[in-house]
Amino acid sequence: MTSRQRIVALTVACALFMQTLDSSVLGTALPAIGRDFGLDPVHLHLAMTSYLIALAVFMPMSGWIADNFGTRNVLRIAIVIFVAASVGCGYSSSIGELAVMRIIQGMGGAMMVPVARLALLRAVPKASLVQAMTWVSVPALLGPVVGPPLGGFLVTYASWPWIFWINVPIGVIGIVLASVFFENLKNPETPKFDRIGFALSSCAVGGILFGLELAPRSGLTALSGFGLIALGLIMAGFYGLHARRHPAPILDLTLMRVQTFRVSILAGSLFRIGIGAIPFLLPLMLQQSFGRSAIASGMITFSAAAGAIAMKLATTRALSTFGFRNTLVWNAGLAGVSIAVIALFKDSTPAWVMIAFLFIGGFFRSLQFTALNAIGFSDLDDRQMSRATGFSAMVQQLSLSIGVTVAALTLQFLPYLRGETGASESDYSIAFVIVGVLVSLSALAFMRLDADAGENVSGHAATVGGENRPPSSPRT
Repeated sequence: MTSRQRIVALTVACALFMQTLDSSVLGTALPAIGRDFGLDPVHLHLAMTSYLIALAVFMPMSGWIADNFGTRNVLRIAIVIFVAASVGCGYSSSIGELAVMRIIQGMGGAMMVPVARLALLRAVPKASLVQAMTWVSVPALLGPVVGPPLGGFLVTYASWPWIFWINVPIGVIGIVLASVFFENLKNPETPKFDRIGFALSSCAVGGILFGLELAPRSGLTALSGFGLIALGLIMAGFYGLHARRHPAPILDLTLMRVQTFRVSILAGSLFRIGIGAIPFLLPLMLQQSFGRSAIASGMITFSAAAGAIAMKLATTRALSTFGFRNTLVWNAGLAGVSIAVIALFKDSTPAWVMIAFLFIGGFFRSLQFTALNAIGFSDLDDRQMSRATGFSAMVQQLSLSIGVTVAALTLQFLPYLRGETGASESDYSIAFVIVGVLVSLSALAFMRLDADAGENVSGHAATVGGENRPPSSPRT
């Protein structure tokens, strides 16, 4: 990679850092926000999922907007929206206000990260893609490392609004880097925007996810939730029919014909559903069930992200040695086990034991994320990249949102069966077992990959049987 390509990668990492910092800080601060709003922190998962839903709804249009108006222009505007909404989040006085601000923040994030990633994909040759993803991921993973202890510190010694206001200086840095080092890349052959497809896909995603939020409740609220889920499924069906006829649909379902992209979407979604629950479950268990302070919770939680950074240094070597399929299959099982082990934590478990296991778990999860991000684009051409980034990013956020919802539903449903109102220590244990099983099950789907899948990115073919074989063509 050239120096300029490294700077572009670090600029992308700045956007990812802001997004991951925001998510990891919020999980640690939920109990404090709950006290201010007079709500059980378990019911504050709307503050997390509203942001993820907004990302999922608006990300599909990110590629079209970048192609039309230029990657640099769109990235700068997106960061401004994200930062302005972050300021609004800090001034919120109710869960309703916070949810609205998080939706606006999600609109900015929906343009910010996919557009930055698209600029990187166009600037870096495929042979350097894994290396570029490592440059992006290492600084971006500082968000989860810094987030929990920073969130605990701000909640303990300042106040929770500062977890959002911290985005202001980071955003300014991102705008400066984008202005200096990004080219304003456009696609002169951008097709007309698919308004009908955007409306159908937005109703499908929003209906299903908001329906999942409301369905577990009682009375008319529950009926509204089931109605939204049904509406979302119907809209998804209509979108499938629409996409077959439209020459340039906002979500190009033909991309699913490419095997590596298809597996990264389907199997990767199951993996991310499990992973998405952890930032919600872990801080709540440590603070609500174990009685640890916010800062103590943050100092324990950050170890998972520290393990993730450690793995980044070995990712390229692992993929070139074992290939994508072997890495994704075996690592999914190990990642699932590392999550299920958290169910054995008790309030008497020493902090150093928790930190050690979380560090190891972060190690495996990080390898899986990097491999998924790389293989999903390994067989796509330049024409497909802009559509694929929006599609992939939308599915990722959809999966993470479902993960938070699954965790929240588990913590609400188990006490309901006992006739109680609050989650117990055993409820958290069961939730972590469920999450671990979901992650492990993704290994079955990764088995569908060919043994040499993604070899043009991983370099694995050059090390198999001592032969230097040419990269294979995209698989369908």
